[in-house]
Amino acid sequence: MKLVYGACFYQDQESGAYAVVVPDLPGCTTGGYDLAGALEMAVDAASGWVLNELEDGKDIPLATSIEKVELDPDMGAGFVAPIVLDMDS
Repeated sequence: MKLVYGACFYQDQESGAYAVVVPDLPGCTTGGYDLAGALEMAVDAASGWVLNELEDGKDIPLATSIEKVELDPDMGAGFVAPIVLDMDS
């Protein structure tokens, strides 16, 4: 099963590191020292979040369409990008 969620990426202007939030998955946050690392960590964190829900017999949230994912203004400037979770692997 492949799932696509919108992830919000916020870059720290001093360090260049990124914070990542997946709004459809409550509490799913991560980060990375650079964009490539942040993308990798976002997929890993979201996959783990979904896997935990499935193992607990819970339904996973439906994904909000990318165009409707909203950035948190308190986090500063950022962008939304899709992440793809391959739950079969």
